[in-house]
Amino acid sequence: MRIEIIQLENIRSHVKSTVPFARGFNCLVGGLGCGKSSILYAIDFVLFGDPLGRSYDYLLRESADSGKVTVQFTQNGKSYKISRELKRHGKGISQNFDELKLFEDENLIANIKSDAVAEQLKAITGLDKELFREIVWVRQERLKELLNARPRERQKRLDELFGLSDYEKAWSNLAGYQREYEGEKRAYEKDPDVVGMEKLNTEYNRTVEEFSLIEIELQDMAKKLDGAKKALEKADLKLKKLEEVKALTEELKQKEAQTQANLTNVEDASASLAEKIEGKKIAVENLKQRLNTMETQIESQKAELKESGISPDQPLEALRQYIATFDDQIASLKGEQEAAFRGMQTDQKRISSLSTENRCPLCLQPLTGEYKNSLMQRIQGENNERQKTISQLQRDIEELQQIKNKANLAFSNLQMFTPRIGELKTRINEESQALAELSKEFEEKQKLENELRMQLETVRAEISKFDITELEAARVQREQAFRQYYLLESELRTKESRKKDLIRRLDEIKERIDQAQKKIERMEKIVKVVGIIGGIRDAYRSIQPKLRSEFVKVLRNFVQQVLDSLMGGEGPLINVLIDETYTPYVKSESGVEREASNLSGGERTLLAFAYRLGLGQLIIQSRTGHGLSMLLLDEPTESLGREDGSIDRLAEAISRFKAIEQIIAVTHSEAFAEKAEHVIRLEKEAGVSKVSVEK
Repeated sequence: MRIEIIQLENIRSHVKSTVPFARGFNCLVGGLGCGKSSILYAIDFVLFGDPLGRSYDYLLRESADSGKVTVQFTQNGKSYKISRELKRHGKGISQNFDELKLFEDENLIANIKSDAVAEQLKAITGLDKELFREIVWVRQERLKELLNARPRERQKRLDELFGLSDYEKAWSNLAGYQREYEGEKRAYEKDPDVVGMEKLNTEYNRTVEEFSLIEIELQDMAKKLDGAKKALEKADLKLKKLEEVKALTEELKQKEAQTQANLTNVEDASASLAEKIEGKKIAVENLKQRLNTMETQIESQKAELKESGISPDQPLEALRQYIATFDDQIASLKGEQEAAFRGMQTDQKRISSLSTENRCPLCLQPLTGEYKNSLMQRIQGENNERQKTISQLQRDIEELQQIKNKANLAFSNLQMFTPRIGELKTRINEESQALAELSKEFEEKQKLENELRMQLETVRAEISKFDITELEAARVQREQAFRQYYLLESELRTKESRKKDLIRRLDEIKERIDQAQKKIERMEKIVKVVGIIGGIRDAYRSIQPKLRSEFVKVLRNFVQQVLDSLMGGEGPLINVLIDETYTPYVKSESGVEREASNLSGGERTLLAFAYRLGLGQLIIQSRTGHGLSMLLLDEPTESLGREDGSIDRLAEAISRFKAIEQIIAVTHSEAFAEKAEHVIRLEKEAGVSKVSVEK
């Protein structure tokens, strides 16, 4: 893997920076806090996404709401680009996974899901987060971490990186399986079916014999049951026929009772009808008598009308209109009487006037005495005639009033009796019709009564033919046949139930024998498996030290080669020894061995650098199948000085170290940067990092 370009937006002191890298030794140089290490942190973030601590506070610029890192790298001749973005939410900072994208050339091969990107990245480069942070990226002040670690801690940590701890884990895990199998074996050895296998076989054979006897008995009983069944069916058939006859007889008895009840009802109905007929006859006779009485009264009223001069044969409405003319005649007579009376009053006033005056009361002409007397006598005579007329009119009025009253009375009686006569005639017709219907119904009842008597005699004759004793004998015979069949069937069911129990018992015993046999076979296999696991555990226990020894030998060669390359033939030769805990020792030309803690600061830094490079090469080679292609160094010149030339030697050694395709080092040492093939300078202006490429 070789990084070509990294772009930073709002990452620590970088607002917007583009940093190009080349093959070989790249050096980021600048003063304290100018943003050099931020580039290494950004590389770690864009590749793997996880924060170094609990949050991304160390990475996102304080004044920014979002930040983004994009890196372009090559691997096996192909170009890749990956980008990630941070976003601030209130007081928290998180990844914006919508902007997480991994491209191969121009093709998007993974996005959004961090696991998918990590999987693709590992498939491309062979690196995961652990290898990158432990081997590829040597962070500031951690160069000597492995040298300063306790031997057992160093051994445990490097065993994990080399994959040797897997053998220890496998050895421990196999112990659990071994205990589990041994426990299962002990359980089988105590299993009652396994221990009592012979007893189970004996019980199985005894149960098979009993089952065979039951089979023979069942066949014999099946024949007996078949005979009993036929006898029962024959008795059932005979009883059924007799019961059918009895049922018919019962039906005849019911019919007898019903016929008797019907006969009684018909007799009662006939008697009731006879009483009703007599009642109807009396009622019709009474109505006829009332009709004769009313007709006599009507004739009397008609005679009254005839005496009054009114024809009684007219309709009632004509009679009413005729009687109404009496009122007109009386009114006319009263009018004449009133006119005559008014004339008498007028003439009386004229006589009074003539007696006092000698002038005509009409024309007011003077009158002579003789004419006046003659006139008065004539007027008096007229009044006398009027008086007679009034008296005659009065007599006529009274006579007409009497005739009217008599006619009105006769008319009222006619008006009252006429509809009642109609009603009586209607009732006489209705009662006569009802009498005729009752008489007809009575005749029908008499006929039905005779028919019912004949039916009753016929039914009683049929009932007398049934013999109940034959039915009782058939019932006894059927009960005996049923009891015999039931006993045989019950015994057969008992034996069949026993047969099922035996079958179930045989199946259970057979299953237990089969299970016991499987347990025995399983126990034999477990014995073999326990032996195999023990052998494998012994192999794991013995192979781990052997592999560690091989790794130590190769590691010693790698570290010596790197250290020789770093020394470049200058100064005394340093021989490196490494023990089984991966602890390095230095052996001088005189043969004196020294621990790393007894070396000078510069020597310890060079040894630590060589140790990390050798470990990196070996671990990457063992884990990925290819060597270490990239190395990130953060301030590697720790404890080195310009005066003794150690910084120059380290820088010179790194520049000559071609086994790693790309080395990116962060330093504040100008002397160290002078030896780099590509120098990128970082400066800080107004709190913002500025990037410039010098060579």
